[in-house]
Amino acid sequence: MNKSRIRRLTTAAILGVIAFLLLAVNFSIPVISVFAEFDLSALPEIIGGFVLGPIGAIEIIVVKIVLKLLFQGTSSMFTGEVQNLILSMAYVLPAVIYYRKHRTKKGAVTGLIIGTVFTVVLSVFTNIYLIFPAFMYLYGMDWDSIIAMATAVNPYITSLPTFVALSVLPFNIIARTIISILAVLLYKKISVPLKKFIQ
Repeated sequence: MNKSRIRRLTTAAILGVIAFLLLAVNFSIPVISVFAEFDLSALPEIIGGFVLGPIGAIEIIVVKIVLKLLFQGTSSMFTGEVQNLILSMAYVLPAVIYYRKHRTKKGAVTGLIIGTVFTVVLSVFTNIYLIFPAFMYLYGMDWDSIIAMATAVNPYITSLPTFVALSVLPFNIIARTIISILAVLLYKKISVPLKKFIQ
């Protein structure tokens, strides 16, 4: 294994650790979502993905999830971690793959928009058909219980459609938009030293 390969793996591991640490810097937006919390862990994932490519992005995400489980465990019977893994991949991979073919600032922005749209759409399907059904099964709950919890913080959420429209969609749109803006602002400053280290 040559030095460049070792440094690439080291970079992915370090960014994975940073992503894990950023999980601790989180806050909820109760009026939008009583279940999800916003954090900045996707920032090193997307910047690292732009530098290292799709495989590197996957490595960063996996390191983050593994460290989270090792040091913090799970408070959602793994449903939160599965959702984090799925949506992290959904956001980063389309953006990185597009950027690899269009290596300009416009290409990066377009890739981030594609990743955001893909994530938002996928979040609706995973929440309705995978994550919440699994969560409800494991905790002996039903949709009425979930909606009631959401209604307690936002009285306009009274059904599954309003839950999606007023919680799932806005949360994911806001979260990915913030990460995308930060990625555009910070990419050059962070990518230059990363590329020098790898080379």
